[in-house]
Formats: sequence, C-alpha cells, structure tokens
Amino acid sequence: MAMLFVAPLSFSPPAAELSTVAPALHAFMTRAKEQPEIVAAELKASFPELIVPEMESMPRSPTANASLPMVVAHGMGDSCFNPGMKSITKAAGDRLGVYSVCIPTGNNLITDTINGYLMNMDRSVDEFAKRVKADPKLAGGFSAFGISQGNNLIRGYITKYNDPPVHTFMSICGINAGVAAVPYCSDNAPIIGSACKALTETLGGLAYKKVVQGVLFQANYFVDPTKRKSADYLANSQLAKWNGETSFDMTAWKANWAKTSQFIWVKATKDLMVYPREGEQWGALTADYPQNMTVLPMQQTDWYAKDLFGLRTADEAGKNHYESFVGNHIRFTQAELQAWLDKYFSA
Repeated sequence: MAMLFVAPLSFSPPAAELSTVAPALHAFMTRAKEQPEIVAAELKASFPELIVPEMESMPRSPTANASLPMVVAHGMGDSCFNPGMKSITKAAGDRLGVYSVCIPTGNNLITDTINGYLMNMDRSVDEFAKRVKADPKLAGGFSAFGISQGNNLIRGYITKYNDPPVHTFMSICGINAGVAAVPYCSDNAPIIGSACKALTETLGGLAYKKVVQGVLFQANYFVDPTKRKSADYLANSQLAKWNGETSFDMTAWKANWAKTSQFIWVKATKDLMVYPREGEQWGALTADYPQNMTVLPMQQTDWYAKDLFGLRTADEAGKNHYESFVGNHIRFTQAELQAWLDKYFSA
C-alpha cells in the first residue's frame, strides 16, 4: 500500500470575507470543521446517486497482457474507503492482472468525503500527485480511470504533472467541460441540507469570486456560458486556466497532455447530473445560452478548434476514443466496464 500523507480537514477556519460573500458556504465549512462525522454522513445520504455500488469480482481476462498498474479516482460524495470504490478498484486490477489502487485526498472516509467539497480542485490535484509520487509501484507510470468528479483529479494531474506519466486515461462521466447547473439539488433531492444550500448559493454569481474558488471544488468546474468572458471568470476560474481560456502560458501543460498515449471519453446518454451531458465528451453550451440551448460538439468548441490545451492534437493523432452507455450518471454495468477494460487496457 502507498504511504498516506497526513491530510486532515485541511481548510482554514472560514474567513470573515467568506462569511460576508457566501454565508451558506461559510456555515457549511463551519459545520464540517466542528461536526465532520455528521457532515460526511449527510453528504453520502444527500447524494446517493453519486456513490458507486459494490461490484462483483472479475476473472482475469484470457487476453490480458497489461503491465502498467491501475489508478482509480472517486467522485463527489464518494470515497476510496467506501465498499463500492474498494470493489471496483479490486475488480479492475483482477481483470487486468495488475496492481490497482484508489487514490484518495484524505486519510479516512470522513476526510476523503469532505475534501471532495472543501479542498478545491487545484489543491486536490496537488494532494493526488503527492500520493502518486509516494507509491513506489506507480513510479514507472500507470493507467487510470475516474468516476465523475474523480476525472478532474486525473485530468488535472495529467495537465499539471504527468510524472510519472499516465499511459491510458478513461474518463467515465467526467466533468471535463464543467457543469452549467447545480447537480441533484432540486426540490426532489432526498435531503436538502447544508451542502445543497452552499452549492446553490455559490454556483451562480458568486462562483468566480476568488474566495469561493479557493474553497469549493464544485465552483472550480462550474461554467456559466454567459460569464465566460467576464473578468472574474478569466481571472479566477481554475477550469478556465486548465482549458487554456486565460492568458496563462500553456506550453508546458500541453507537453504534459501529449505524454498520455490514449484517452477514452465515456458518456452516459441519460445523465441527469452533468449538464450538458455532452461535456463528458468535450461538448459545450453556446455563449447565448439560455436563449440558444444548442450544445456545440467538441470540434466546434474553442478549446478544440484553437487546440488550447492539446485536445485537437491528441484527436488528430488518434489518441481520443469515445464510448457511451444507456443510463444515468455513473450507472454503467459491470459488463460494460469489463468490456472497456479489455478493449483499452489489456494490452
């Protein structure tokens, strides 16, 4: 097993600025600091659709010839310490006959769950990278797949580090192009608790405030199509920087992207969490949304047409592959996962 870094609830006590700008987020952070066990349990109960169910073991593929280990990253509200993520990690390793590990950003179920909200995207990627570096079994490189928000960790690692390199990356329901709506926080949600209040408050006019971007993971990949030219978005959005939409010099990051040999973008055809679901394969809403509800295909987006971070270069090199399954967010079947593993990772 990899050495685990000591990573408790790492956010600082809520600043006075946050309490003024985003009181619901401030209150959520305070509760998470004072009652972490209760808040972690509430998060799991509030978003049951985001928890990976337990998976049966998989026999080793008769054609498996994989040599690289497998890294897995969990989604929002889930944890590497939950039974579902443990089982899917083990099943993937068993199928390919390789070492497999789920990389958390916290040292236990409570911190790993809460950090999926209150350790922002960049800091989560940095923590992920530390844990990858600490595992000697990953030193020669590895393949990886993520579940939902977990793909932001792997994608961010490829963008900012990719050392040791990711050979093949499969994004299952990845929030690659961001979301333009609050997931599962409608009146029909099972529990409208402090997390939903914080998300609803901040994922709007406050999302691109520096103090909010410094705290909330979900704000980092929230993309309001009407604000993509705004000063706050361009100055503070972490996803905008990753996607090459800002003035940041992308030369080194594009070189990192080029180190990965294969990308698989998996979309759920009935996804109710990621809006637009076409973003799982790099589609995007137009700037005149919501008057125009058209979703641009990947090839018509700026990040592809202008090759802002290397997506078009990868596509033209035949590195990008596209899969889909009929179902809601992350509700793929074991047979579908097994087929993807055999197709893209077994050699």
